[in-house]
Amino acid sequence: MALSILTTAGAALVAMTVDSMRAVTRARAADVELRAADAFFTAVALWPREDLDRHLGSRHQGVWIMRVDRPREDLYEVTLSDSTRRRVLLKTSLYRRAPGHATP
Repeated sequence: MALSILTTAGAALVAMTVDSMRAVTRARAADVELRAADAFFTAVALWPREDLDRHLGSRHQGVWIMRVDRPREDLYEVTLSDSTRRRVLLKTSLYRRAPGHATP
């Protein structure tokens, strides 16, 4: 009886260890993905108005899907999603002065 309990407890411990290792691997992969997305997103945040206008709508950008919307004349919303699961990784709003507006 004691051997049976010890075997069951050992098997449970091994299963928990394997699950923990898988969780750490998934967390590391997600961190790498988010860092790469952030580096790309940082570059997009520097784009001038003309580049943002050229990228309006959804398009594949490497392993991601980027969506650029312009809800107002001077405001752009940029979303970067995982292309396989459509999970939003990053989202921001960018202000670009509309053409013809005077400097305040």
